[in-house]
Amino acid sequence: MQASATRPGFTALFTPKLLTVLREGYGLGALKADIVAGLTVAIIALPLSMAIAIASGVPPERGLYTAIVGGFLVSALGGSRFQIGGPAGAFIVLVFATVQAHGIDGLILATFLSGFILLAIGLLRLGTFIKYVPYPVTVGFTSGIAVIILTSQLKDFFGLTLTGAEPGPFIPKLQALAQAAPTVNSAALLLALGSVAVIVGLRRWRPHWPGFLIAVVAATLVAWALGLPVETIGSRFGGIPQMLPAPHLPDLSTEKIMAVLPAAFSFALLGGIESLLSAVVADSMTGRRHRSNSELVAQGTANIGSALFGGFCVTGTIARTAANVRAGARGPVSGMLHSLFLLAFMLVAAPLARFIPLAALAAILAVVAWNMAEKHQFAALLRSSWGDAVVLLVTFLLVVFRDLTEGILVGFGLGALLFLHRMSEAVRVEHGVSSLTDQPDSGEGPYSAANATDDDVVVYRIAGAFFFGAAAAVGAALDRIGGQPKACVIDIGSVSFLDSTAAATIEGFVRKARQQGTNVYLAGASQPVRKLLRTHGMRPPALRFYSRLDDAITAARRDAAN
Repeated sequence: MQASATRPGFTALFTPKLLTVLREGYGLGALKADIVAGLTVAIIALPLSMAIAIASGVPPERGLYTAIVGGFLVSALGGSRFQIGGPAGAFIVLVFATVQAHGIDGLILATFLSGFILLAIGLLRLGTFIKYVPYPVTVGFTSGIAVIILTSQLKDFFGLTLTGAEPGPFIPKLQALAQAAPTVNSAALLLALGSVAVIVGLRRWRPHWPGFLIAVVAATLVAWALGLPVETIGSRFGGIPQMLPAPHLPDLSTEKIMAVLPAAFSFALLGGIESLLSAVVADSMTGRRHRSNSELVAQGTANIGSALFGGFCVTGTIARTAANVRAGARGPVSGMLHSLFLLAFMLVAAPLARFIPLAALAAILAVVAWNMAEKHQFAALLRSSWGDAVVLLVTFLLVVFRDLTEGILVGFGLGALLFLHRMSEAVRVEHGVSSLTDQPDSGEGPYSAANATDDDVVVYRIAGAFFFGAAAAVGAALDRIGGQPKACVIDIGSVSFLDSTAAATIEGFVRKARQQGTNVYLAGASQPVRKLLRTHGMRPPALRFYSRLDDAITAARRDAAN
């Protein structure tokens, strides 16, 4: 009875964060901050949306339609305060394959159907289960997508001329590009390299400047002033329109629906994972918590709206969401304004877009792919354990050489089998202990009443199997630590198993605690667990290891007193 009383109701789960922010009080200062953040993100999204559209095999204006309509709906209806929606690099592979198989009309229909699938997932409250995707699967498919995006940009980056259409599969694509190597356009290559240099240089020395937009503007001016023989948006697509098209329904014939339904499910699956990952990133940066099912309902509505206006897949975008947070956004209004700014840019500057060199847009996506690759996480997982390495590599190779959806599903299946194997061994060795305690025990010893009332040092105990399925619950429990203690002691002496997702959760908690001036001490970690945590960068002084809980508490109190 008590559990049902505390369980959040429908309204609490699905109220958009926009209403929450407005109820809390939204003043002129917050509006000014959101205007600045929205403009900052719009400047980033303008060239990126067109670049993603072109790489996906559709005209550049489709990317703008997606960011304007879909981005507005994601922010207005979503369960995250800071989520920025729009076209994402992660979808390039799926969108390109769908366009090749079913044309642009089939792509729009698949996007439209994926919206209803996401709506159903959210309303049925299934969004909670997306967190069960293992960390190696997430890193594997993200790194695989990065490789595919990079190879898809080689043609425009080098200004190559192919004898036929560019193949979609990875190996035939590389073979066709290798055969076209003698046709390298030196002007296009220099523009692309110069654009990369501008973006990288600005990120290092002027990180708050809009590197993508500056690189595109500079490349466009150089190409126009010198009359360089390079392909542009105008030469390939004839420019972009200055207004949104009138909304219209896609072809809803039964035959067409059945043909694109697999693509629609793929869009929904990837969109759900990507949007919730982006929301989690925003949470980790701000200390807020998103509403996962409300976010999926918003993503579904945004995909339906995008399709009605001729756009394609919408999802939460991690890089733009992070930029929104760093720019000082106060709530969803910044995301809504970002879409309105993009609309204004399209209305005013559309005639100038025809002069943008495709080599500059290829340079943008090359940088995006490099940043997406999660190189450090990939290397850490390869070192962590043979099981995580197998799941990672299988997912990565299937995404690159076969299919994105197949890679996710097979990787998830392998992760589940590996987990069952580990749990069977853990039950025998650890006698089946399986509980999570985020409150101090009563009685004497390290969990005595004295420790429970110590404001400077808090002690948490995690017991049982700490794996990817439990990581969200443990992370939420750790986030509920009240106040700002000087030290936090985490006792994992009773943890029967800890995987890389759990290690990433601990790493995230330690990073946030350090930002708040709280030292973290870990007690009871076995040597394999210490090794796993070290591969994720957890070394003293960020995290101090102790074999005994008493020693960890003594050290924490000593340091807190100094």
